[in-house]
Amino acid sequence: MIEDTILYVKKLADFIGYPFSSEEIKKGSVDKIISMCSFENLSNLEVNKSGKHREGTPGVIENKIYFRKGKVGDWENYLTPEMASRLDSITLQKLNGSGLTL
Repeated sequence: MIEDTILYVKKLADFIGYPFSSEEIKKGSVDKIISMCSFENLSNLEVNKSGKHREGTPGVIENKIYFRKGKVGDWENYLTPEMASRLDSITLQKLNGSGLTL
């Protein structure tokens, strides 16, 4: 997705049944969505810097824990090969028959 973000955002919109109109494309809607969903934008939102998930419960998690470096392949610093294999298996199982491939 990083290599051709515009193409994949359009494909995702088609997949979920809400393709972009030519007018939306001309107005830059795809670019706006990409900007709003970018790692840089999301990781810098105040709620993601200081907010907490499950606040008021025993398992409070700071939102900033969900953001690391935003670099392709950085998962290798956090997951063992076995963990990655398990995630791949679960992903294939869940997406089987959906028409969506990653």
